Amino acid sequence: MSRQDIFEDVAVILHPAPQRHPDDSGDHDDGFQAAMTDVMDDRERTAEDLRLSWEHDDHDPLIGALHSARRAKEQAEAQIRHLIAYGREFVQPRPYTLGDLAAAAGMSISGTRTAYGHHDVDAVATATGARPREWRTPEAADDKASA
Repeated sequence: MSRQDIFEDVAVILHPAPQRHPDDSGDHDDGFQAAMTDVMDDRERTAEDLRLSWEHDDHDPLIGALHSARRAKEQAEAQIRHLIAYGREFVQPRPYTLGDLAAAAGMSISGTRTAYGHHDVDAVATATGARPREWRTPEAADDKASA
């Protein structure tokens, strides 16, 4: 029985194998093989990076991967809030509907309504240089969306 290697195991989790579609014929096999080769290269590179980080900086590979995944999740959540804010507050002459945004974001309509706050609107305005719609009333604090 082979010994578990945490570096390779974490790399496999971080770079899952592509899935073949049941309807794929042999014509798409080259694309699948190319994707699988890319994944294997990514796994090898990641496992080596994790080993070096462990050896030189004493960084635990699993804890480090979890920290990175959490940061990516937080960034994705911020992007979703900013995109919803853009769709509701910046698109003229009519904002996107809450229903359309909710469906795209995988949220409920009420969750979409409260998903972003003034700080998100400000971030979108800063990033795009656009001005939000005039009807939005200013509030002193709306930290619930970032909590």
